[in-house]
Amino acid sequence: MFDIGFSELVVIGVVALIVIGPERLPKVARTAGHLLGRFQRYAASVKSDISREMQMDELRKAGQNFKESVESTASGVAAQVNVVDDYLKNEIGQIDQAVTTIAATEGANPVSGHAAQLTGESAAQVESTPHPQQSFDLDARPASVVEYASQPDSGKQPSA
Repeated sequence: MFDIGFSELVVIGVVALIVIGPERLPKVARTAGHLLGRFQRYAASVKSDISREMQMDELRKAGQNFKESVESTASGVAAQVNVVDDYLKNEIGQIDQAVTTIAATEGANPVSGHAAQLTGESAAQVESTPHPQQSFDLDARPASVVEYASQPDSGKQPSA
């Protein structure tokens, strides 16, 4: 900032000694040192505050960009969900129309009759078989686990 060399400092010191005097010079130098220290601390504080504000501003911008990115992704996903939903509703409508047409031509129970035709089973078997998601029991063990647990260990001796 200031380009002051050693020779300039010596000249300033000699002038201060002549003007202020040898008795008050140490007191003035001490006061000037305290004021310079306060000024440096204040400047460092202002500098760190400005730096902190700049970092906060950058974080806000990054957060805003992230928020916009998430919102655009969410709107894209919502648009795709709507397309799939519309497609599935259209397919369900076509299936209902086909079932109604088959029911009108066959008569009695359109679902069990059509399912029996497709699988080759009787209508009673199709109606009595529960859907896999309806009959799933979380507490039940698979048959292989039950059979394995019921078989005694033939190669090991019981420990006493």
